[in-house]
Amino acid sequence: MIFVVSLAVLIKASDVFVESAEKIGLALGVSPFIIGVTIVAFGTSLPELATSIASVQMGSSEIVVANVVGSNITNILLVVGVVAVVGKGIDLNYNIMNIDMPMLIASALLMWFTISDGHLDLFEVSLYLISLVIFLTHSIKKKRVKDENRPDLKPMSFLLLIIAGVLIYFSAVYVIQGLKGIAEIANIDKAIISTGALALGTSLPELVVSLAAIKRNNHSIAIGNVLGSNIFNTYGVLGVSSLFGNLVFPASVLTFSAPFMIGLTVMFAFVMLTKQVSRWEGYILLIFYAFFIYNLAKFGIVA
Repeated sequence: MIFVVSLAVLIKASDVFVESAEKIGLALGVSPFIIGVTIVAFGTSLPELATSIASVQMGSSEIVVANVVGSNITNILLVVGVVAVVGKGIDLNYNIMNIDMPMLIASALLMWFTISDGHLDLFEVSLYLISLVIFLTHSIKKKRVKDENRPDLKPMSFLLLIIAGVLIYFSAVYVIQGLKGIAEIANIDKAIISTGALALGTSLPELVVSLAAIKRNNHSIAIGNVLGSNIFNTYGVLGVSSLFGNLVFPASVLTFSAPFMIGLTVMFAFVMLTKQVSRWEGYILLIFYAFFIYNLAKFGIVA
């Protein structure tokens, strides 16, 4: 019960945080597209960041990489799959092969090379954070909104941003406590729950935001949200969480989930070469997600 309630608060607080950040961004002259692939994408990754930092502080750091990998897989398979099916296909009007997709693939490969030895050192963490800055710098340099199109900057947006941020942190702490309780009662590895159930829960903001974008016929924001979220999950969530303590890398992640994520990311890049995701490709992504969850279940019970 604690897990469900805390996760609901976490997701709702993240939604308020994103909405407030979006209003502030527009008022400061940031274009809607850049808001989608940066502020919204990174904002919807706040649950991953909050739960990861909390897990390190509470001595359950194996949750971090499991949550990051699981969320990245869920974003591509479930979020893009559902959006493609509901939206009867996705059509992009911008070139993500310039830097966005290469950065996504690079983030997946960098993660694998740095965690395969079971340890993240300060130099490797620095690479994560530098890569994140490069991605942000490239995005911010894109077209800005003209002054006459900017909405007024309201103090309430800053207040809601702060309140939502506080709620995100504390709800994340209780999500981790609930997760540990479920793992103990059901005798299931915490890493398995994190890769599956927790990753699904913390990816709900990405799903909601992407569905809202597709309903407004803004396909680019839907895909941009997934790209930005996955890049932030790897570079930001894993990198920042590493600053709070040493991370533990579960065997299930190193032997199955991480390699699966890398192969999936490369496959996603090939799909996006045409700047389209058809409805039948969306169904295929959902089938892959079912396969992923099935294999997690096979790993799941602790002997």
